Amino acid sequence: MGEGTGGQRPFGVWCGAVGTAAFVVAGFFAAEATRLPITPLVVLVALCVFAEHMVVRHPNGAALSGSVVVALAAVFVFRHEAPLLGPLLVGLAGGVYLPHLRRSQWQLIWFNAGNFGLSTLAAAGAYQVVAGTDMAIVPSLLGGIAAGLAYCAVNVAIVAVGLHYRHRTSFAALAPVLWGVADLQIIVFAAVGVFLGRLYDQHGLWVPALFVLPILVARHAYAAYLAKEDAREATLDVLIECLEAKDPYTAGHVRRVALFAGYIGTELGFSPSRLRRLREGALMHDIGKLIVPNQLLNKPGRLTASEYARVRHHEAISVDLLSGIEMLAGRTYAFTHYGLDGPLEGRIVHVADAFDAMTSTRAYRRAMSHDDAVAELRANTDTQFDSTCVAALVSAFEQHGERYGAGIESNAAADRFGAETPLRGAGSAGLGDLAPEPA
Repeated sequence: MGEGTGGQRPFGVWCGAVGTAAFVVAGFFAAEATRLPITPLVVLVALCVFAEHMVVRHPNGAALSGSVVVALAAVFVFRHEAPLLGPLLVGLAGGVYLPHLRRSQWQLIWFNAGNFGLSTLAAAGAYQVVAGTDMAIVPSLLGGIAAGLAYCAVNVAIVAVGLHYRHRTSFAALAPVLWGVADLQIIVFAAVGVFLGRLYDQHGLWVPALFVLPILVARHAYAAYLAKEDAREATLDVLIECLEAKDPYTAGHVRRVALFAGYIGTELGFSPSRLRRLREGALMHDIGKLIVPNQLLNKPGRLTASEYARVRHHEAISVDLLSGIEMLAGRTYAFTHYGLDGPLEGRIVHVADAFDAMTSTRAYRRAMSHDDAVAELRANTDTQFDSTCVAALVSAFEQHGERYGAGIESNAAADRFGAETPLRGAGSAGLGDLAPEPA
């Protein structure tokens, strides 16, 4: 685990528990061991430490390195002698990280050593169950895959609890990050680890030089992934800043819509990657309003049919704009083709957008209460809103203990337009009847 901020007492207790558990287990196995091959232990420990210094750190403090390849190689190398103790000791070496040592961050060193040690121990146990000491390629590969999955499961569980305590973040919120650093690439690492372990077992000390390549490749691949994510986030930030400059209301609106859409997607069991795409689509659902005049967006009275058509044209503009941005082109389905027959992402954003529109003060209408907005959504399910999405949003609000709307808005939000707004009104949301066209 990386540095981050916080240091709450539960996090400290968790760090201590993880490290202590790993070293206690290592002491137990050491007392029972009859022989431990020293040369491969020294070589693999050195490689594990090297791999940890090639780490790529995620912005939230989590990290990925090629040490998992070394750990899985150790599982194969020690399968005959010290099948659990050898891999465990190699994993413990992953806690040796010079920047932490220089800053005397003993808590993180203890935690990381315990995390890597226990994860590698789980991998070794899984390998023994599936492949044992069998040298055949198929059992070895299957054992490696089982070891990789076990390593991933234990590592993610330990890191998730640590991040939860350290940043006071829910496990649901951590899911996209944890998936980003521990997805199915572990299968590839497992195969590479077993392959390198077999080479070491058969050809000796010159083989460890080959370990450096997959470590560096893993580092480069994840660094490229993070760079791409940074570029996407930077593009989103620039586009949202443009909306803020045009209409300060819109920025708060799109972020809340993205939050509500994420709540719905989580309730519906979306994968982390699908939640990320949904969030990005929700953030961009109003980008086309850059070309809509502010006097229409914030018109106090009802819109005419022609004015409403101009406002709705922003959806097509949004599609055209995002289609020209390669990294965001695939997000347009989240806010196009509204209706009960459209894509699920579009129906989710439609519900989230309508709820925030109703519970926010605008030029044409004061914010409705949370309960009134929910009642409005329910009253129009299966005609305007997807009932499953509405139920998911209401359930998420109850679980999070959150309420929005009249009586909860800040004074700044209620006074944004500088004049008393009506309780009800059509406005750009299209609620109610349209105004007649001027003669």
